[in-house]
Amino acid sequence: MTYTFQNSSPAVIFDYLRKAKTVAVVGLSNRKETASFMVAQALQADGYRIFPVNPRLAGQEILGETVYANLKEIPEHIDIVDVFRRSEFLPDVARDFIETDADVFWAQQGLQNEEAEQILRDNGRNQIVMDRCIKVEYAYSGLRQER
Repeated sequence: MTYTFQNSSPAVIFDYLRKAKTVAVVGLSNRKETASFMVAQALQADGYRIFPVNPRLAGQEILGETVYANLKEIPEHIDIVDVFRRSEFLPDVARDFIETDADVFWAQQGLQNEEAEQILRDNGRNQIVMDRCIKVEYAYSGLRQER
């Protein structure tokens, strides 16, 4: 049997985006041709504060922001954690996520993992989006006119 994550309604997902001011981007690359870089750059251009998370680049800067090794190092509240790591790594990110006060766990398009969902739900973290591109959802939301 194939696992398929059931996302909340578009209205709920748009509400996550509307309320958010900060986005931690897990797996953000410093290479401009990558999806993670392009998405983070677009979110930043639309007014979100970006927190790059990449242990190999920790201490460096991407998009003018300091790169953190993990979510727990980020000294501010995180509204959305946007994950650009392969599906098999989502449980590890979920474990880091539950050790923070971040609000929404968001796995990019093509990414979903049943174990990660279970970890989040077992810890009362039910604001989960999987297999959706945050940049695309933002574009469809109509929020660009509001920000």
